[in-house]
Amino acid sequence: METALSDKKYFLRDIIGGYMYDLGEKNDRVLLVNADLMGTCRNRNFAEAFPERSYNVGIAEQNMVSFAAGLAHEGFIPYAFSMAPFLTMRACEQCRTDVAYANLNVRMMGTYAGLSGGISGATHWSIEDVAIMAALPNVTVVEISDPVQATQLMDQTLDYAGPMYIRSSVEPVFKLYGDDYKHTIGKASIPREGSDGAFICSGIVVKYAVEASRRLKEDTGKEIRVVDMHTIKPIDREAVISAAQTGRVVVAQDHNIYGGLGSIVAMTLAEEGCVTKFRNIGIDDKFVAMAHAPYLYHKFGYDADGLYGAMKSMLEEG
Repeated sequence: METALSDKKYFLRDIIGGYMYDLGEKNDRVLLVNADLMGTCRNRNFAEAFPERSYNVGIAEQNMVSFAAGLAHEGFIPYAFSMAPFLTMRACEQCRTDVAYANLNVRMMGTYAGLSGGISGATHWSIEDVAIMAALPNVTVVEISDPVQATQLMDQTLDYAGPMYIRSSVEPVFKLYGDDYKHTIGKASIPREGSDGAFICSGIVVKYAVEASRRLKEDTGKEIRVVDMHTIKPIDREAVISAAQTGRVVVAQDHNIYGGLGSIVAMTLAEEGCVTKFRNIGIDDKFVAMAHAPYLYHKFGYDADGLYGAMKSMLEEG
């Protein structure tokens, strides 16, 4: 599927938070649970429309997750919203023992994914969350890249069985997919085809991979596939194997290089016996001084310039 980057910017927390109203209209079992971040998570429309189904537990993420688990035990579908670092680290035990262990239909919604918190600094960055949540049995881990994808994912959460962790950036994205797009949890999307190499990315990085692929086509004539691996767990193994057949794979995610998408792709390649050139790009297992997110993306090499350079060097190696 060949798609075009639109000029209009979208903010996924606006899309996701706003679409909670639509879910509430569609299903009266949908409940909102928030840890005093209604504005940050864009939940106010739902709270105003359905006050009897909206709960602000205060700045108490552990209680929020345990409370959501109790609601799920009663047959409701709770969506627990907070910043990703607070949800996945402060409430890690509750995510594990109260939600994952019981295999409950709790939707754990983490915004401020990766370094997108920018000048808020390391306390508000979430560079470990995928490693944490992917390690919890029963938990499906998703990171979306586009507003069309976001709304379709939210619709699927109504009927999806088991716990979900959905991370999203606060940095703007562009519309990558058209009205004919069909999102399926567990099945990677391909916004740009190619057989000379492949980017495997998720979330905010997908837009950079699409741009890098276009520049590589213009400069080298090579067609580089972009694999939008929105579902990180369970990963689409067929998409990984197919990407490896191009001979060049660059994985990039707004996350620590350990335990995130790159680690999961590398494990899949090894288990499937795939031979390919491979690079894992992300945050280099370090804390750095606070800065705006685009600067940090460039510093760690997973903006369009960094991805272009990584794949071009592979192409030049032959």
